[in-house]
Amino acid sequence: MATVRLSDVVIPEVFLSYTSLNLPELTEFLQAGILATNGTLNGAAKNGGQMFTMPFWQDLDPTIEPNYSNDDPDDMATPQKVGTGQMTARKSFLNQGWSDMDLVVELSGSDPMRHIASRVDTYWLRQLQRRLIATTVGVFNDNIANDSGDMAIQAPTEQFNADLVIDASGTLGDASGGLRAIAVHSRIRDRMLKNDEIVWVPDSQGRLTIATYKGLRVIVDDSMPIISGSGTTSVYLSVLYGGGAFGFGGVEGHSFAFGEGIPKTPVEMERVAAAGAGGGMETLWTRKTWAIHPLGFTWVEPSGGTALVEMSPTLADLRRADVWDRVVNRKQVPMAFITSLA
Repeated sequence: MATVRLSDVVIPEVFLSYTSLNLPELTEFLQAGILATNGTLNGAAKNGGQMFTMPFWQDLDPTIEPNYSNDDPDDMATPQKVGTGQMTARKSFLNQGWSDMDLVVELSGSDPMRHIASRVDTYWLRQLQRRLIATTVGVFNDNIANDSGDMAIQAPTEQFNADLVIDASGTLGDASGGLRAIAVHSRIRDRMLKNDEIVWVPDSQGRLTIATYKGLRVIVDDSMPIISGSGTTSVYLSVLYGGGAFGFGGVEGHSFAFGEGIPKTPVEMERVAAAGAGGGMETLWTRKTWAIHPLGFTWVEPSGGTALVEMSPTLADLRRADVWDRVVNRKQVPMAFITSLA
């Protein structure tokens, strides 16, 4: 019997536009202002190379007193200077494909590829959040290993509670007002609910659907790791985020590439007529080039025996302490960590 295939009804450019436009709108990290497009990342995402450097100006030092004016013409003031720094960001070149056999369509009476196509944007959304969380874990591991844990409150024998959140935000000092959200494992969310501390606020349609905790938007994702233990002794990592904690590189004004670079062929349909002893096989391929970077940190490319196995960092690579290094002072990083029981 004749079968209308996905390649007959899906135009790759239109399909790509649909998924790229809807993907960022769905992520709570973007809605909360944690993940933001960045001009430098945008420009670099579409250029060559695996890594690129982002220079930045240091803040003016507020600890230096101003000069005190007088009427002595020979008393010459010495101006201060502004310092500079740089962060190195790493691109990730990703792809995934899904295939089905023509005979399966004929025997089942339905087309699994149509279902696959409808779920592609959700798949990449989940990968985006997993990569952001894995990077967050890497920043946490670097902070514990190399910066005396000055961004973290560690309470491995204490249940999650409001005091821990206050203490964690306190690691930012007077910059804590910029915190916007808290990302937690569902077990920590359950603790918030049991303590009756979640407040529901209306979304843009006026529905009470946005969960907040002490004024912070609650992001629940079971990719938030268990640091140690198991069962009732599990120690969970929870993270407070401020606005723009992560930069997301893309191409401004290009709807096909919001938050990402442009692979040569972002969406591709492949047919293998000889597969299945001539029955035929069809594969949908999608490709992404992402630059997701924690602002205030630089990527340290590992080499030698610790070099990356793949061309791009895996989730396990992003979690490593040795690939991240903070290059600004603690107050300039809008993140704080809590480790606790649920």
